[in-house]
Amino acid sequence: MVSMKFKVTWKTILLPVLGLITFFIYLYLFNVDIPVIIATVQRINLSIYLIGVAFIVLDVFFFALSWYFLLDFLSVKLSVIKSFLYVWYGTFMDIVIPAESISGEILRIYLVAREQNGSSGKVVASLFTQRLMGMGINLTSLLIGVSILLTKTQASGIVLNLTVFLTIATAIFLSLLILLCFKREWTLKIIDAGIKLVGYLSRGRWKPTRIREDLIRAAILFHDSMQTFGHAPKTILTSLVFSVISYLFNVGVAYLVFLSMGFPVHWDIIIVTYSIVFAIQGIPLGVPFEAGLPEITMTTLFIMLGVPPQISATATILTRILTLWLKFFIGFAVQQWLEIKTITVTNTDSKTEKA
Repeated sequence: MVSMKFKVTWKTILLPVLGLITFFIYLYLFNVDIPVIIATVQRINLSIYLIGVAFIVLDVFFFALSWYFLLDFLSVKLSVIKSFLYVWYGTFMDIVIPAESISGEILRIYLVAREQNGSSGKVVASLFTQRLMGMGINLTSLLIGVSILLTKTQASGIVLNLTVFLTIATAIFLSLLILLCFKREWTLKIIDAGIKLVGYLSRGRWKPTRIREDLIRAAILFHDSMQTFGHAPKTILTSLVFSVISYLFNVGVAYLVFLSMGFPVHWDIIIVTYSIVFAIQGIPLGVPFEAGLPEITMTTLFIMLGVPPQISATATILTRILTLWLKFFIGFAVQQWLEIKTITVTNTDSKTEKA
């Protein structure tokens, strides 16, 4: 086993902090009264707000449980606790290296593979399937959002057009990913193209023959695993149910925030806002969207859907404290604990061998 050797420096929280600064610049430019926000925060019902902490933990737990059932079906033996911890670790990496959850998924592949060599293809298949489920859930949420906006004559045309665009884009992207599951030759061509690109950029100095062979073996195992999933509707349904529960806990955080402020909003507003934010986050194009942009997007959407600016900004800040910063610190603690444990086990094994 080897450690990721991830060191915490000022760069670790650089992007989240820059995003936070960008958000406050946005509030300043749009004349949102910061003192009013502070006063509103001081008056929140803390008991209701703290329930949101439990919702965040349950959100991650059910998401991990969804992944666990997929892994278990493919005979990748990872305990529920480890699945839970690895998801926290991956969430932390998503925040510090924002690439729409790709960085977290790559990390989870590594974490499982370093203790179960040769399982990469199966792990990729489980993560790919879970991503498809997440996109399917959000596509459903977007369709619900479109239906809600069409019935509200006072709804902003911009919000409706954006929701329709994201619905179409998500549906197209989801269709392409599903098609990729059944086209093994496409995957092999993508691997070859990637290897050629790396060879070209290195001007022939790096010849990744061994890596190409490993990638091809993993790709074949991935497609075999995806075909296996095709004959396991019960496993897919179980995993999907847990993913839906995870999604509901996540969305429920925003509702609790508004409730704690004494300004309960209709679920319609939260569903429309979250479906748009999740749609942008869920398309893995490598665009940083973990801090700053989500806050600006959420606040703008809340305002466009009729929530007063100060309430919108305050609700966004309180929501992101839970959905971003709480996850950041818990994920950081899990990351430190797992890596220290790995180093300890490695050192113990080395001493045993020497003895």
